[in-house]
Amino acid sequence: MTDTPPEAFEEAPPPGLLNLPEAERLRLGEALRELLASGSISGLEPARSALYHWCRQYFDWLREAAALAGLEVALLHEERLVQAVPQFASLRLKLRQDATLVWLALWYAGDVRWRDDGQDQAFLTVGELLGLIQDQLLPDAAGQYARSRLREILRQAERFNLIRFDPAEPFEESGIEVLPAIRRIIPFRELAQWAEAAAAFRKQADPPPDEEIPPDEEATEEVTP
Repeated sequence: MTDTPPEAFEEAPPPGLLNLPEAERLRLGEALRELLASGSISGLEPARSALYHWCRQYFDWLREAAALAGLEVALLHEERLVQAVPQFASLRLKLRQDATLVWLALWYAGDVRWRDDGQDQAFLTVGELLGLIQDQLLPDAAGQYARSRLREILRQAERFNLIRFDPAEPFEESGIEVLPAIRRIIPFRELAQWAEAAAAFRKQADPPPDEEIPPDEEATEEVTP
């Protein structure tokens, strides 16, 4: 009987999930890490411009790989933005109560300027933002924001490409541009939905008389970055 060589019984290894050149694999990994960390890649940022253009060129690869990570990816040409929306609750950002208030106010400011005023861009100052929070959300909330905390919240929104933030002195005169991406992160279709969410938030944030909310039980809200 003829001996059969051992190689005949060995199965060939399965092909790689992504049969890409090494340089493209590295770029794809970089893009996925950036989307998981900040939710988007902006071609308007000099440090991210090359990566944004790579994502445009190889968008099918990016979309397929991102889907495996639980992200739905959109390529927004007019905004020069690649944006990812998580499809699972475990990937969503949990905001503290004070940050939720600020993001709701930013959405409202953008919606009023785009929809009601017919403007192409949505600009306001930090002082106007605080006034909006006081008038439309919680009357006592605006005075509770320390400058350092509000700057931190705005920087977080900027990192997710929801706003552009231009600090100034005095701080209340700092400029904010609300970007259209906020409409996909906080996806209210109309102002009535925002008003309903704001009313529910006010009710949640207002404890019954003589009852205090312990600091470790402060309300949080999930959003999609």
